[in-house]
Amino acid sequence: MPTAAVHRRSPRPVLQAIDSPPALRCSASSEAHLQAHGEAHPETDERFMALALEAAREAGEADEVPIGAVIVLDGVVVGRGRNRTRELGDPTVHAEMEALREAARSLGVARLPGAVCYTTVEPCFMCAGALSHARVARVVWGVRDPKFGGCASLGHVLSDERLNHRAQITEGVQAAAARALLQDFFRSKRG
Repeated sequence: MPTAAVHRRSPRPVLQAIDSPPALRCSASSEAHLQAHGEAHPETDERFMALALEAAREAGEADEVPIGAVIVLDGVVVGRGRNRTRELGDPTVHAEMEALREAARSLGVARLPGAVCYTTVEPCFMCAGALSHARVARVVWGVRDPKFGGCASLGHVLSDERLNHRAQITEGVQAAAARALLQDFFRSKRG
């Protein structure tokens, strides 16, 4: 297949532009653990989720629903996003979509096998579909979305056995912080 070379995961100089701080990179042993077992160490999940929470705070400060996401490949942040639907007048600019777009652009590929998406809230059907199309290996989120969640709450887009690609799922990482951001945001809208 002509695109096989594109799918290989090799370090690329372009990653340095949006590289995570050294303290937030996975170690080689953590990355090997992820590839072998489909899961990362809890402390790695906590650190990368902290970056997603940072992006969520930025969204809230911009009067957007406070959801943030980062895409990590080989222990390096390759994409970062936050909700920007109001700012751009575009219902598709969810945090996960923005992070996926940045990752795809920075790497010059449409598929991200081996990548992990850290997002503060369970992805909706649109975002879950995009993560599946991108062949993301694992999706980690803080809290479920009972009204729009497409991965566990209302559907199982990432794990449906009929799909040719299924992602590993981890939920509840930094759930209290993600929940507090959402509650504070919506409380301020009602008050």
